[in-house]
Amino acid sequence: MKQKFSIKKDDKVLVIAGREKGKVGKVLKVIPDKARAVVEKVNMIKRHTRAGQNAQGGIVEREAALNLSNLALLCPKCNQPVRVGRKKLENGQSARFCSKCGEFMDN
Repeated sequence: MKQKFSIKKDDKVLVIAGREKGKVGKVLKVIPDKARAVVEKVNMIKRHTRAGQNAQGGIVEREAALNLSNLALLCPKCNQPVRVGRKKLENGQSARFCSKCGEFMDN
């Protein structure tokens, strides 16, 4: 069975562990198979690339993936790192909500 994660693309997250602890950023990509996420301007690495047909070579700086366990979702209303709950809606879909203020995160 496929595991559901509380963090999705375009969510605002806080890094709670590791070298980048305390940084806040927007999730650019979630990799569910590896339980990792790429966060904007967090965990920057230098990648040495070879020149290709279209692209120029050199040293490119880009974001590397972080483990989802090192990220905490920031509530859009209370702007604090929170745990996420799930509630079934009337139409049968599941929606995420903030465990501190009760605000729904999926619009």
